[in-house]
Order: sequence, then C-alpha cells, then structure tokens
Amino acid sequence: MFFSIPNGTLTVCRDAAGIAGNIFAFGLFISPIPTFKRIIRNQSTENFSGLPYIYALLNCLICTWYGTPLVSHDNVPVMTVNSIGAVFQITYIVTFIVYADKEKKMKMLGMLLTVFGLLVIIVAGSLQIADRATRWIFVGLLSCASLISMFASPLFIINLVIRTRSVEFMPFYLSLSTFLMSTSFLLYGVFNFDAFIYVPNGIGTILGILQLALYFRYKRKSMEESKEPLMVSQA
Repeated sequence: MFFSIPNGTLTVCRDAAGIAGNIFAFGLFISPIPTFKRIIRNQSTENFSGLPYIYALLNCLICTWYGTPLVSHDNVPVMTVNSIGAVFQITYIVTFIVYADKEKKMKMLGMLLTVFGLLVIIVAGSLQIADRATRWIFVGLLSCASLISMFASPLFIINLVIRTRSVEFMPFYLSLSTFLMSTSFLLYGVFNFDAFIYVPNGIGTILGILQLALYFRYKRKSMEESKEPLMVSQA
C-alpha cells in the first residue's frame, strides 16, 4: 500500500460519507415530486412511464437486503437510505397506478408483484447459503448490478439532451442529487473497502458529472420555453 490511514480516522471518514450519502439520497428521492404533482393535477399519467420507479424500487429493496447484518458487516447507512428510498418508490408507483389508464394500471401492477416476487426469491435463496462470505458475494453482485442499471437509466435523457440541445427533461436538482449521492457512497465504499458499493457509485459519479456538464451547456436554450421540471422515460 502507498499510504496508511489510522482505523479511527478511517471510521470517521466512512461514517461521514455514509451520512452525507443519506442526506443527498433524500434529495434524489423527492426529485420526482413535480412530476407527480402534474399527474395528480391532470388526473392522468399522460405519456409518462412508470418503469423508472419500478427499477428504482427493485434496486432499493436489493440494496436494503445487502445492507442488513444478515448479509454484510457494518453497512447500516446502505440499509437505511435504501429502505427510505423503497418507501418513496412504492408511494410513487401506487400514485401512478391510481391515475394510469387500464392498460398501464395492469402492467404496473404486474411489474410491482414481480418485484416483490424477485425479492422473496433473492432473500430466501441467499439465506440458503450457509457460508457468510459466499452470501455476501452473491447478494453484493446482485446489488451492484441493480445499482449500475439504475445509474444507466439516465442515458436516455442524456441522449435526448444532446439531440434536442435542451435540458427541459433533465432537472438540475435531479442531476445534482445523483452526483452528490454517488460521490458520497463512492467514498463510503472506498473507506469501507466494499467494491460492491464503490464500483457502481463510481459509475454513477461519472454519469452525474456528464449530466451536470450537459445541463450547464444547454440550459440557456431550455429557459426559452421553461416548463415544470419533469422526469420522463420511454417504456
């Protein structure tokens, strides 16, 4: 090793990064509120997709399980932030289902049940693994994959921004929260020597920087036809 950090200092840095990650994640969780205010006001989901919230819920549930003492050691911030995130995502999904048309309603209900079914399979399956280290690796790989998938979801928005040269559908605070949360948990994972945390959040940090760079480049064009910030995705 090129350098050594005292255990006490390492613990303080890790805990500080974990707390910061929880705070910034809260900002990320509340960012879709303007979208749902519009849905409730118009009594319709219009052309919005509920898929981002389904993916986010699955990710939060898997990462919550990964953060529990039954799977990993001393990852309480991961468990708390993702359990809170799961509550937000369930609220958004239920609201979406209430105001969706019949076809979307049935599709969302089916996907919601699938998410809970997958969680049961993952939890039950991982508990069958007697070796603690193997269980940690198994659930860790799943959480890492789900995090990377979640962070990759804004790629559609990034492509849209480049094509339209407008950031109308990429709210600043959503991009900023993504960057700050990813960076915080990147540091938390590094200080905790947990590759299942710092690898996907490292990817999230890079994507967050890209989104912010695009925002500042194209924001002037978007201000010409300013609208309520929305988060959209193609089904």
